[in-house]
Amino acid sequence: MAGNNSNAASVNLEKEQIFGMAEKEMEYRVDLFNRYKEPELNMGENSCIDRCVSKYWQVTNLIGQLLGSNRPPM
Repeated sequence: MAGNNSNAASVNLEKEQIFGMAEKEMEYRVDLFNRYKEPELNMGENSCIDRCVSKYWQVTNLIGQLLGSNRPPM
């Protein structure tokens, strides 16, 4: 029984660390967004952002699929 309690405590600590890291990441993102935003973007910047965001979401979806299938990275 003592082993189960230490495993549960370890899992809880790991979850707290993960949530703490996620909170810190969001704080950094908000801070950077607020610090570096500009009122308007030109046409070239808009197309560049569109391409970059598209690639970001493609990679994010791929990572989600890999994590969901428990497969090792390619």
